[in-house]
Amino acid sequence: MNNKIMIVVFTLLLAACGGSSSSSSNSGGNPDPGNGGDPGGPGTVDDRVSLQVLSNRPDLVSAGDVLIEVVAEDAAAVDELVLLRNNTDVTQLLQADPDNPLRLLGVVDGLSVGENTLSTNIGNSLTVVNHPSGGPVFTGPHIQPWKCQDGAVDENCNQPVEYRWLYKSSNSLQGGLQPYDMDNPPDDVAMTTTDSGETVPFIVRQEIGYQARDQYTIFTLQKVGEDWTPVQPQSQWNRRLLVTHGGNCRGDHDTSSARTDDYAGTIPGNPLIEQSYITALGLGWSVLSTAQLNLGHNCNLSYQAESLLMAKERFIEQYGELRYTVGTGCSGGAITQNMIANAYPGLYQGLLTTCTYPDVMSTATQFADYHILLKYFDFNVDTTEPNTPEDLIAHLENVAGAQIARDGTPFTVTQQNAIYGHLNGIVNASLADSALFAEAVDPASNCGGVSAEERFDQDTNPGGVRCDVLTFMQNMIGERERFPAEDPRDRWSQIEKDLGYAFSGFPLGNEGVQYGLTALQQGIISPAQFLALNTNIGGVDPSLNVTEERLKPDYPALPNAYRTGIMNTIVNMDTVPIINMTGPDPGAAHDSVHGYWVRWRLEREFGHRDNFVHWGGLTPLVGDLNYMNQSLVAMASWLDAIEADTSDTPLAQKIIANKPADVQDQCNGIPGEMCPEELMMVFGTPRTVAGADKYGDQVQCELRPFSRNDDYGLGNAVWQESDWQALEETFATGVCDWTKRPLEWQRTVTWLKYQDAQGDVITGGEQMTPADFPAGWASPAFAKTWEPGWQQP
Repeated sequence: MNNKIMIVVFTLLLAACGGSSSSSSNSGGNPDPGNGGDPGGPGTVDDRVSLQVLSNRPDLVSAGDVLIEVVAEDAAAVDELVLLRNNTDVTQLLQADPDNPLRLLGVVDGLSVGENTLSTNIGNSLTVVNHPSGGPVFTGPHIQPWKCQDGAVDENCNQPVEYRWLYKSSNSLQGGLQPYDMDNPPDDVAMTTTDSGETVPFIVRQEIGYQARDQYTIFTLQKVGEDWTPVQPQSQWNRRLLVTHGGNCRGDHDTSSARTDDYAGTIPGNPLIEQSYITALGLGWSVLSTAQLNLGHNCNLSYQAESLLMAKERFIEQYGELRYTVGTGCSGGAITQNMIANAYPGLYQGLLTTCTYPDVMSTATQFADYHILLKYFDFNVDTTEPNTPEDLIAHLENVAGAQIARDGTPFTVTQQNAIYGHLNGIVNASLADSALFAEAVDPASNCGGVSAEERFDQDTNPGGVRCDVLTFMQNMIGERERFPAEDPRDRWSQIEKDLGYAFSGFPLGNEGVQYGLTALQQGIISPAQFLALNTNIGGVDPSLNVTEERLKPDYPALPNAYRTGIMNTIVNMDTVPIINMTGPDPGAAHDSVHGYWVRWRLEREFGHRDNFVHWGGLTPLVGDLNYMNQSLVAMASWLDAIEADTSDTPLAQKIIANKPADVQDQCNGIPGEMCPEELMMVFGTPRTVAGADKYGDQVQCELRPFSRNDDYGLGNAVWQESDWQALEETFATGVCDWTKRPLEWQRTVTWLKYQDAQGDVITGGEQMTPADFPAGWASPAFAKTWEPGWQQP
């Protein structure tokens, strides 16, 4: 064979195999320069099939498998198709879509950790980056130490998947789901009619497994004895997914169980009202939950988003492509939804929030003020076991006696409540502090997986494991920066200096906050009380010890709070519909104003809140116990309408244009308008009493010079020269300028990763490469939800 013929033959062989001219997408469709460019224009021999990943972004795949799609241009291409995984023929894994024989799907397993190549002989190739089932995918080095569950087979807490069968009883007195015995089927199985009109026995299969070193669970309404594959799911499934969450805010160092209850343990549900996840199953939805989506177990936004990402991938690979995903939850469950929707848009297509907070950090700011004020007012209650009835009684019994501040200044209960900004301020503050803030932020508090001997103690074990949530979030906020010793900005405590390393940064600050200013202007407190309060209130150190100095935020923690999304700027939340449910605030640390913070921030950033529907009612905290189920149906109708809009209209506009007429604000079931704020008991916070704006995101204010010309109640009070001088000394660095954005405010950056190519932490995160919307996550109408939020370098 002469040289010219050999060259022609070699060229034809390269074309048939894809060769080095095939396209490689390392992050959702952008050609990888290291693997060549376009394999050829339409109609060429190596462009007769297209290959894409359905279950996740190709660069974020985990657990060694992935659902892919191959679409051929004709039947001949199907016959000739060869699919290769790292040059191994895996064509047998593909199945034809029963509705489209030119579309083939399959779960490709056996992926190695790291880069893998999926290729075809007559189409494009993909680079798929696979991560361990124990993670991390994008969160950075694992939090240590970590205690796995009994039954784990390795240090990453992996364990074989377990399946259980459950059913709903036709006996209305049997609430919830009961164990279903396959060998001895019960005779009281209820029937259910799905939203597509199919009537089936109410039998549910539960999958329990472990990913990211923690538990996940999946519930599916299932026909016993009938196959279910991701290519051909059972007919009763409507391809909708409901994700449940958990409340509170903690940083455990061990595995836990996924939660499914409506109110996440925050408040008891009504046993006569069906849990919304059971209602969803009966309508044909699937339900997913992970332990790390329980904020009371894992108060780290990046780990929550990674857990949801991995669990959704697992779901799609086992059960099939999704139309959309909806979150639901109360308290910490609302925090998780709001933060993920803003920082990792696209993981949810709809939010159902109840007893709402917008995020971790604005809540922590309010509760930090509570903590500091409680210490000033000398309101001390043992918080070692804050959730016992005895503690709550102690709180209430001490209210009447908590009238003398630690500097000896008397304050009545009414005056204290006015400074807190709440009708029930003392009780609200003490519950928030003892049950939420102090336990979450105290490094010496309990946390799962860490023994008393291992835990931090500032006297006996200063180098021990710190159980506070700020340490748990260190990949996001960073350590307290150390400056040269001669620099007055050196913030290290003596413990840190002795240990030789810094603790996690404290993003919060109260510098310049004029506590009780509105109460002074209204004549509720006197100039002497205002002066004593602001002169002596001080702050706290990283171990929550009271300090004489005001609390100044650490860097880079303060800007990182906004950047990472733990302080929710809302700037990326116009691409998700929200139904928020609110009831009157009884002073149980779940102020109804927190839900309004979400609404008001949307209005500030977008000029409207048309993607936010507010349901109010008279049941404390939640509005109405039926709202959880009703909002599920309402959200489905809203998302169905968006799904049907296949135009090129941006998603944010589709959400507004396709909102059903009957999905609107309501008060006690009466549609058309929100409940009056007075009825919902919308109160303020210590910062709004100090003059702050209503948005609740002033983690630390910008400062301006103190001025005697400001309103200090001169109409009702006489200030002495010594008083003015004391105030000027107290606010020597300035007072809050509430007309400006908070100090270091910046837009939340979407889709941050916290590890580099070597697996080392990237403090504060680095934005991932833009990628196509994973086709299996949701219907095409919801695609590219995070694209507007990409930040350019």
